[in-house]
Amino acid sequence: MYLLQKSLFSFEEWLEIEPSERLELFFSALELQSYAAKLRNSSPQGAKPINREAVLRALLAAPLEGISTFTKLHKRLVSDLRFRYQCGFRLDEPAPSIATFSRVFKAVVDKDLAKALFIDLVSQCKEAGIIDGSHLTIDSTAVGAYEKKQPKSRSQETGNANWGAKYDTFGNKLTWFGYKIHLAVDTSSELPVALEVTPAHVYDGEMAIPLMKDVVENYGWKVKYVMMDAGYDQVKNYEAARGYGAQAIIALNKRGEKEPPAGMASDGTPRCSMGYDMVYWGADGDRLKFRCPHAVGKVGCPLGTAACSDSNYGMVVKKSITDDVRRYANPHRNTRGWIALYKERTSVERCNSRLKENLTANDTHVRGIEKVTTYVYLNAIVLLASALAMNTTASSLKTA
Repeated sequence: MYLLQKSLFSFEEWLEIEPSERLELFFSALELQSYAAKLRNSSPQGAKPINREAVLRALLAAPLEGISTFTKLHKRLVSDLRFRYQCGFRLDEPAPSIATFSRVFKAVVDKDLAKALFIDLVSQCKEAGIIDGSHLTIDSTAVGAYEKKQPKSRSQETGNANWGAKYDTFGNKLTWFGYKIHLAVDTSSELPVALEVTPAHVYDGEMAIPLMKDVVENYGWKVKYVMMDAGYDQVKNYEAARGYGAQAIIALNKRGEKEPPAGMASDGTPRCSMGYDMVYWGADGDRLKFRCPHAVGKVGCPLGTAACSDSNYGMVVKKSITDDVRRYANPHRNTRGWIALYKERTSVERCNSRLKENLTANDTHVRGIEKVTTYVYLNAIVLLASALAMNTTASSLKTA
């Protein structure tokens, strides 16, 4: 009932396309002239100005080609004439120097162009029907830093890389020095729609609200559901989702959990006078309806429906989500509809995997949070541009 259609974009199929053909399709989805114009130096120059649009194309092609440093990018352009030509450089001129890439990258950082291009491409994917936008999921992933390790106290002063810790599936504590990428992902397409980069020590639960705010302010979408794991189980995140007209679907964090109020299960399900969990029977907006479990055949109560009601329909209890936004949800927590929605959370895990394993988000060679953020945006842009390229190709094949 709540599951969306299968993703229209398969990144795995995209990677199977022959590299030179894939690169041509990739560039066809990018309109970079306006962004390159913002990088041009208006002051007179003695030397011939570089082709900044071609440099931008090369910076974006690098993650797709598994190139993580300016040095490697320069060497590839020198040795691969086809790659240089596809990026837009003239073959009768030398490839841009490492210093040139570094300067242009810094200009992209200073002018916040990567985020602007990212937002533009997300909007294009929405218009093309690739991104649905009504179901989102939020999570973070760890990335190491290309920076000298330092004490936590010193790292907090700089606002850059810091020490982070998390537990794996076996309960082992893992630590790293670096950053976290926080993503909001459209579950229909498994594409990122908002991202933030923070030092590794920043708690996941603090970043849900900024990401939801970015989505609403940047795109104005009507979001219905936002899925998150137990690390985001805070009342403020449920309330923020409701404030944006969405329902938060978040696993309960049982650590330090107190006993629920009398007459209630831990997931918010009311209990009848005999101590049985009542049965969720649908919702009317914010009002959730629960029925006697004996009346609907879920338990065999020794007193039957007479224990709590004079009617054969059995006792009915109605709860408002506003009574406890953490425990109550529509659909109700742990029902089939709720579980189906929560399973959509795996889309952010796949997105994180593509950024780190198929692209270069996990191989940063720039220092400082602003540069690392831009570097991650370039990787995310690759996913969006690839989806647009695949969609255009599929559309042209249908009309051929």
